[in-house]
Amino acid sequence: MVRNGLLVFALVFTGFSVFGQDDFSEFEDEPEFIEHVYSGTRVINGHSTETLEKNTLEFRIEHRFGDMLPNWDASQLAQSWLGFDQAADIRFGFEYGITDNIMIGIGRSKGTGAPYRSLLDGFAKYRILRQKKQGMPISLTALGTVGFSYMKKSDDLSQVSSFPNTAHRFAYSAQLNVSKKFGSWLSLSLSPTVVHRNYVAANDKNTIFALGGAARVSVTKKMGIIIEYFHAFRGEKFQFFERNNPNTYRNSLGIAFEFETFGHNFTINLTNSRGFGDVQYIPYTFSDWMNGEFRLGFSIGRKFSF
Repeated sequence: MVRNGLLVFALVFTGFSVFGQDDFSEFEDEPEFIEHVYSGTRVINGHSTETLEKNTLEFRIEHRFGDMLPNWDASQLAQSWLGFDQAADIRFGFEYGITDNIMIGIGRSKGTGAPYRSLLDGFAKYRILRQKKQGMPISLTALGTVGFSYMKKSDDLSQVSSFPNTAHRFAYSAQLNVSKKFGSWLSLSLSPTVVHRNYVAANDKNTIFALGGAARVSVTKKMGIIIEYFHAFRGEKFQFFERNNPNTYRNSLGIAFEFETFGHNFTINLTNSRGFGDVQYIPYTFSDWMNGEFRLGFSIGRKFSF
């Protein structure tokens, strides 16, 4: 399955390069680089190929609520008020552009939908290539993330949260992210990702590979619609779509509407994932869109330049 995923990635990557000479004549007065392949440094769950400008600090707030229509029970709309009464997770983060192509970030979230709680995360992202109107047909970034749980350890040694050693509290991911903007209205990206957790349950795998894909369609210069999907390759023993089984792993799927205004970037999304960051939403998504197990979420980013 991993081999098939890599083959798909290679074919699409080749397509990006072959069809790299798009007509950007309407942007003749703009710089040589293609601006705003995505509007922000994130797509929905995953990162985009965008980086913050040098000496720019961004404060981010991300929120996930509860399931909107579990088992397609319409009465839940009023009982949980679209899931607002069942907040799933909240993340606060600070991110900074060291140069125009290098950025770092830290964040804290409650942690949910996984055996870990009280989560700290950090990342570094480097933009290797940047799409140009002529010559360079794609943007490419490399991303490394680390997650750490400081939750109180469990006395039950059979639980992942027993943390026999401090190293067991860590999880990591590495990602290459390639994107291309076609004309002024369509952006596509692929994100091959490796996630490694130092300590997992007996029926889980420490290291898994995932292939993500995303698309953004511009509605106006400031507004767009996004879809994002990450497929985790776990092996034959995992049954991804076993209906009505809350312990079955699913793949993360989200759709979103985003807009920019006065230095803010807003994203309103629907997704079946509960946690934030690659080490959460890739290995620990259990909700099934087909069962109405999707939730409303939003993110707000505010930039400050120095």
